[in-house]
Amino acid sequence: MQRRMLSKEDEAAVGADETEVRREDQDKINKFSRLHQREMLLEDELKLKAKDKEDLEEISNELELADEDDKVPYKIGDSFFSLPLPQVQEMLASSTEKIEEEVSVVEEKLGELREEMQKLKVVLYARFGRSINLET
Repeated sequence: MQRRMLSKEDEAAVGADETEVRREDQDKINKFSRLHQREMLLEDELKLKAKDKEDLEEISNELELADEDDKVPYKIGDSFFSLPLPQVQEMLASSTEKIEEEVSVVEEKLGELREEMQKLKVVLYARFGRSINLET
């Protein structure tokens, strides 16, 4: 790859395309960056909750094969308690519902966050055009 110096005309043309970054522009760029970081954290949280939900559903399916009279170890906090199968199934169902509610809350937050990011993208691309890259 051969390198060459820009001619005076090319250098002037490049300088003419650049837009001055004002304080409010920098604030919007910073806000977009913070929102993007929060988006990544929420996506990670959503993945963890989806895995937890999947694990609970798998456990529920396994317990369907268990005998009704069996005592099943159930973890509460750091301890395991032997509980009757129907009670464990109820507790698993309530845990699954709780995780589903948490997932919907996180998805709602993620949707609001992405809307705000999209608005900032529109404003910043209108101001800077191809001079800025906000693709994540």
